[in-house]
Amino acid sequence: MSVLIWLIPVALAMGAIGLVGFLWSLRNGQYDDMDGAAQRILMDDDTPLPPKRQDDAG
Repeated sequence: MSVLIWLIPVALAMGAIGLVGFLWSLRNGQYDDMDGAAQRILMDDDTPLPPKRQDDAG
């Protein structure tokens, strides 16, 4: 039963740290563009690779 004296404050402190981290990420705009990453993965803006040279000594 004496373990609860340590576990409850530790659990509350970890919850408070998580809440502070979440609020910090909200203020810094981490959740502003939720669809941007999903759209960027579909865009094909890579430059094509140059054609490979075939060697006749093969």
